[in-house]
Amino acid sequence: MISVDIKKRLGDFQLDLQFDAPTSVTAIFGRSGSGKTSAVNAVAGLLRPDAGRIAIGDAVLFDQASKIHLSPQQRRIGYVFQDARLFPHMTVMRNLNYGGSHDADRVIAVLGLEQLLDRMPAHLSGGERQRVALGRALMCDPQLLLMDEPLAALDAPRKAEILPFIERLRDEMQVPMLYVSHDVSEVARLATTLVVIEDGRVTIAGPVGTVLSQPETVPLVGPRAAGAVIETKVAGRLLDDGLTELAFSGGRIVLPGLLGVLRQTVRIRIPAQDVILAKQAPAGLSALNVLPVTITRIEYGRGPGVAVGLKAGKDQLLARVTRRSALRMELAVGQQIYAIIKATAVGPEDIGS
Repeated sequence: MISVDIKKRLGDFQLDLQFDAPTSVTAIFGRSGSGKTSAVNAVAGLLRPDAGRIAIGDAVLFDQASKIHLSPQQRRIGYVFQDARLFPHMTVMRNLNYGGSHDADRVIAVLGLEQLLDRMPAHLSGGERQRVALGRALMCDPQLLLMDEPLAALDAPRKAEILPFIERLRDEMQVPMLYVSHDVSEVARLATTLVVIEDGRVTIAGPVGTVLSQPETVPLVGPRAAGAVIETKVAGRLLDDGLTELAFSGGRIVLPGLLGVLRQTVRIRIPAQDVILAKQAPAGLSALNVLPVTITRIEYGRGPGVAVGLKAGKDQLLARVTRRSALRMELAVGQQIYAIIKATAVGPEDIGS
């Protein structure tokens, strides 16, 4: 368990954070200026808090009461920045060796660096440079990996290139990560725990699927980014139509493309704005996914939007409709209705292993 409880005054800005993160991938999410980078810099030892405590399991990194403040090199923490920060005069292999030599063959294999070892950083793509930066951070055998918006400077194709490698790190090397991002798709795909920060304070924290499916999260992440995250298993393929059928506790969802292999776990994010609600089972629609659901919560916003929490089996979904629609349909907590989801509503960036 990673435990953070710190206070830090930065000019007119007050950082006052308390959260616990299990040893998997914890995403720290928030708008620019919310305090995300300051939080991970404090964990790394680059920023000394005014008060509080930081620990990874039994290892105390900082404790103001006990006068403990380990230097960055004493903390066994790998740090990957937004820009790769590779040494331009060194080959990929020498850059990797600068980080250390722990489990070098495995790190190189997991990140797919075999064909890059003799290249210079100037001859790498943005995604390749970030993979090398990840490898260098892992070569020091870190007890924790910090990633501060590592994909923010990459275009969509380069992001799509590197995300599977980060998933492999999560699943195969099992190094705990604190992952800073303001991209909901990245968070939904990679994280197991989500900590949302606003104005230097934690506003909500918990399992990523639970947090993102809550109506009260909508104003924190933005109405267009809001949506639920569910884990499914590949149940079958409709080869003639190029579709994959995914099973979860609330039924089955059909998505375009041939995803994974049979019985493989696939995580998907369903945007709230793409969920349509109906009081009766619809007929004659082009949408392939119609799920029976129960309304668990209704949150009226300041504008015309209404966030509707839904339960499908054991999983939570989220819909966003207009206030006019909610009133006209007489939506109420406990009501059993239907959620309609177009197969094309879930984009490739919202699908992860």
